[in-house]
Amino acid sequence: MKARYTTLNLQFKFPAGTSRGVLLHKPSSFLILEKDGFIGIGECSTIPNLSIDPQETYYKKLDEVCRLLNNGAEPDSINLSTYPSIAFGLDTAFMDLKAKGSKLLYENSFSQGKSGIPINGLVWMGDKAFMQTQIREKISAGYHCIKLKVGAIDFNTELEILSDIRKQFSSDDIEIRVDANGAFKPTDALEKLNKLATFGIHSIEQPIRQGQTEKMAELCKQSPIPIVLDEELIGVKECDMEFILEKIKPAYIILKPSLLGGFKESNEWIQLAKKYNVGWWITSALESNVGLNAIAQWTSTLNSIMPQGLGTGQLYHNNIPSPLEIKDAKLYYCTDNKWDLSSIL
Repeated sequence: MKARYTTLNLQFKFPAGTSRGVLLHKPSSFLILEKDGFIGIGECSTIPNLSIDPQETYYKKLDEVCRLLNNGAEPDSINLSTYPSIAFGLDTAFMDLKAKGSKLLYENSFSQGKSGIPINGLVWMGDKAFMQTQIREKISAGYHCIKLKVGAIDFNTELEILSDIRKQFSSDDIEIRVDANGAFKPTDALEKLNKLATFGIHSIEQPIRQGQTEKMAELCKQSPIPIVLDEELIGVKECDMEFILEKIKPAYIILKPSLLGGFKESNEWIQLAKKYNVGWWITSALESNVGLNAIAQWTSTLNSIMPQGLGTGQLYHNNIPSPLEIKDAKLYYCTDNKWDLSSIL
């Protein structure tokens, strides 16, 4: 087997605003494995200021992984504990190689193009007009669940945007999720949650920054809006996973395989969530269509009826053409469409 990697700088179609800053582009790396005439590809995707992978040694680690594989090392023997995105990329590259490079990692109705995965419509931060335009587009496209990034612009303006939605659509018509990305301060988080609650919010992701276990646990007790842990799960050691759910007692957790180290780790979180009666859903982490495809196919095996966060395939000017397609607020694998991997091979 031969192993190598390449990179692609993904270009956003618009400034993608979060409480941690604005993204204009995002590099992704792709592990490419060749054996017996077949090519398996896995994406290693990181998000600035969020992924725990050490950026200063990232490409050195990719070089090491390829060297070890080329020298006959077994994947499980390579220590990637602090490089979850590379672990995810390596795992999915081998899955693709096993599937003879078909990108069909799981055989089910989704990968056969017969069924779609319900997804939420993601609304990025920006000025009021930009956010309102996105909301209109998502609702016109048939989304019944929309997710708004909050915490970067004036809070009262964000409340006005939510008020405008509720004047037109009840919570029975449109489910609203909000994602603060840890933007609220512990001292004013509850006050803001009380104001948000007047608009029938389904849930809020990570209202305060991760690592404040006691404060997050108290907030989960008092919040009128169900709280979702997202960043809180990133970098958690296996021995601490159960402690997080038992101590904080969130309503939901969000699972991003690229940031958690792969599907095995994500499945472990799901099993613990079931034990503690915590809901969950899956979200992509700004991967190209290569990583999104792997995550979507895995998600389809979980048989969740909740809208998933898998609508990121339309973010980039230079995304990799693939069979993935959004129709009627669902993500489909349209078998009539073909992969074009020329930009990374």
